[in-house]
Amino acid sequence: MYLHLGGDAAVAEKDIISIHDYAIFRQAENREFLQQLQQSGRLERLAEKEPKALVVTMDKAYLSAISSVTLKRRAGMIFDIDDKY
Repeated sequence: MYLHLGGDAAVAEKDIISIHDYAIFRQAENREFLQQLQQSGRLERLAEKEPKALVVTMDKAYLSAISSVTLKRRAGMIFDIDDKY
């Protein structure tokens, strides 16, 4: 199956490595990860709006305006750890 990330982007669920809340990338140590993705040309912004989620796949990473919780729910990937936060 495919997961719609917003805009015209959809990715195969089997290719998704992780889905993160974008808020964690406001911290300096996590921001470096985004900078590395951008410098390597593997980061794609899907909307002009403020990103709410980062979806990491085998080939690319996507900044989505759809919340990480919504994306995980759509993909059927709700984990117990999400309920703790």
